[in-house]
Amino acid sequence: MLNINDIFYSIQGESSFAGYPCRFIRLAGCNIKCSYCDSKEALNSAYSMNMDIEGILNALNNAGGKNVKLIEVTGGEPLIQENVYRLFEELLKLNYLVLLETNGTINLRKVPEKVIKIVDIKCPSSGFSNRFDYENLNYINETDEIKFVIGTDNDYDFAVDFLNKEKLKTKRIIFSAVSAVMPLKKLALKILENELNVRLGIQLHKILMLK
Repeated sequence: MLNINDIFYSIQGESSFAGYPCRFIRLAGCNIKCSYCDSKEALNSAYSMNMDIEGILNALNNAGGKNVKLIEVTGGEPLIQENVYRLFEELLKLNYLVLLETNGTINLRKVPEKVIKIVDIKCPSSGFSNRFDYENLNYINETDEIKFVIGTDNDYDFAVDFLNKEKLKTKRIIFSAVSAVMPLKKLALKILENELNVRLGIQLHKILMLK
C-alpha cells in the first residue's frame, strides 16, 4: 500500500521534459519541510488515499492521457515509502518512461536504473542544505537530472560552488527560481554572466495555471 496525495494528468512543468504531456502520481509525506515548498498539501498523510498498486494503476488510467507514456512519481518525498520501489517496477513493466522527483536526502541505490531521477540539491534558503546524501552522486547517471532551487544570491553561490567541486556524471543541470523571491530575469542574467552550462528552470505549469 502507498499513501497517495493525488493522481492527475497535466503538462510537465519542470526538468528537460517540460512541455510534454505527463501523468503524475503524487505521494504523500516528506522527511523535510522546505521553506518554499509549493506542495504543502502533500507534506503529510492528512490529505492522502491509501492505495495498492492495482488501485494506483487503475486511477492513473482514469485520470486521462491513456496514450501518454511519460509518468512522474513525485511528492512530498516518494522514497520515504518502501512500496514505491514496487510501483517503479510495475510502471517499467508497462513500458512507461518513469521520472522520479526526489529531494536528494534519501539514498538512491534501490531506485531502478531505468527510472530517470530528478534530484534536488537543497540550497541554504531551503533550511536543509546539510541533508544531501553525497553517496547519491554514485547513483546519478548521464540520463538523470540535478536541480537547484534558488531563492537568494547565497543559494546561487552555493549551487555554483557545488558544481565546481563535485564531479557529476550528468550534464543535465537545472537552476530554478523560488517563485516571487528570486526574479527569473535576475537568475537568467546571472547564468549568462557566469557562462554556466545549466538550464534555466521555469515552472511552465504555473504559467499555464495547471496542476
